[in-house]
Amino acid sequence: ILKKLYTPKSGRMRVAGFISGSGSNLVKIIEHERKMESEKGKSPYQVISIFSENPKSNAKRIGEKFEIPVIVRDIDEFYNKKEKPKKDLEVRREFDGETVKSLKPYEIDVVAYAGYMSIATDPLVKTFLGVNVHPADLSIMDGNNRKYTGANAVRDAILAGEKEIRATTHLIEKEVDYGKIFMISQPVIVDSNLSSDENQNRLKESGDWVIFPKTLEYLADGKYSQD
Repeated sequence: ILKKLYTPKSGRMRVAGFISGSGSNLVKIIEHERKMESEKGKSPYQVISIFSENPKSNAKRIGEKFEIPVIVRDIDEFYNKKEKPKKDLEVRREFDGETVKSLKPYEIDVVAYAGYMSIATDPLVKTFLGVNVHPADLSIMDGNNRKYTGANAVRDAILAGEKEIRATTHLIEKEVDYGKIFMISQPVIVDSNLSSDENQNRLKESGDWVIFPKTLEYLADGKYSQD
């Protein structure tokens, strides 16, 4: 039996944007929302709030520009107070539990992980439907494992001899970069004269910025189901 991941309701799908750095993906999501409002008279989703675990991120600047409320909780400070290393996921669960509480007033339906660099643990995964964009084709397998996961996916793909790279949007699930796939972008031809970071920036422009907003649009329209 197929069940919609998100069932459209009378209001718009309420999105929280999670970022750790520049937030460029989130900006494109908001711009797509505003473009649909301008061209079609409405958008099926709305970015209701912005969250960051990094006080040095662009969260506040983006919030001010688009008049969206912002929550910043310093994850480094949280770990320092606990006197624990950042790889301690029990502390991360506590941090994420408090993040969930901080978002409660916004009645969030979906979290868009738009360059959020901290691993999401159970409190976030189980409370909100999560969508992430990853700079690799997650359908490529190496045996039973996805071949290009992790923070260095573009570099790994180039070193493995891939001639083109793609971006993937996927559901946030417990195992990092192993959630069910929503969309895979058109390919970007690898330019051997550029660094992996420069190739990733090219992929972001024609990959992430295209499929991430579209995935949220389709999700809000009830176009994704799972059995």
